[in-house]
Amino acid sequence: MYILRCNDGSYYVGSTNNLERRLEEHNHGEGAEYTKHRLPVELVYFEECFSIKEAFLREKQVQGWSRKKREALINGQYEKLSILSKKVVSTSSTTTDNDSVIE
Repeated sequence: MYILRCNDGSYYVGSTNNLERRLEEHNHGEGAEYTKHRLPVELVYFEECFSIKEAFLREKQVQGWSRKKREALINGQYEKLSILSKKVVSTSSTTTDNDSVIE
């Protein structure tokens, strides 16, 4: 599982079995539709997983996180993760998230 910072400051979360190749694909516009319009991208975080299934599940978990929680993970502020999980999100919010992107 990896997190990229796009040129516009947004984050993209993905998973792959070859991070070096995938990062090169993203930066050549051959990656996700989202990233090819926000080049260049920079790898800011990655985790190794034991299986493809585990990586995919972790990717989906992190995709559901807020920007602040992703930034805490990126910055190694692990003590903030549980605190940021407990924040209540307003149900009146009109913000929508792409499933792998949070601005």
